[in-house]
Amino acid sequence: MRLSLPDMRKVITKSDAGAPQHIVKLCVGCDSLGELTVWQKQFLKEMKQAHQPAELMHITRHMPKRRLEVLEGGSLYWVIGGLICVRQRILDLRPVVRGGITHCAIVYDAKLVKVLPRPRRAFQGWRYLDAADVPPDLGSKGADFDPDWDKELWSN
Repeated sequence: MRLSLPDMRKVITKSDAGAPQHIVKLCVGCDSLGELTVWQKQFLKEMKQAHQPAELMHITRHMPKRRLEVLEGGSLYWVIGGLICVRQRILDLRPVVRGGITHCAIVYDAKLVKVLPRPRRAFQGWRYLDAADVPPDLGSKGADFDPDWDKELWSN
């Protein structure tokens, strides 16, 4: 049986339904996971001292068009030193206004989940992370890694 293009789109949409959409972003200014951890803890401390909601967020120019898919369990995968190496669960995507221009606040969980390192070239902004490119969490089945690499990335 041969499917028309509209029918093929329906099949693709149905097979992908319910799967969370992930986002990947360069962690500009951080050279290690340790540095990211310190930065985020300091940020949360400052927010509490200022009596502001203690939540981590990254402000970006554009709201993801696939917002609902991202909010169905998507994570923000950070690229540090040319490697996707850690993720944080996305809690919310909310509009914020800065300088009269609407932006998107990607609000994410404080828990850092290390993932099997995967190379990723530099890019601007954020990108959707294709399901085939999502690295497994370290400690999960099939996520073997070199422990020396892990120590090196964490210690910088």
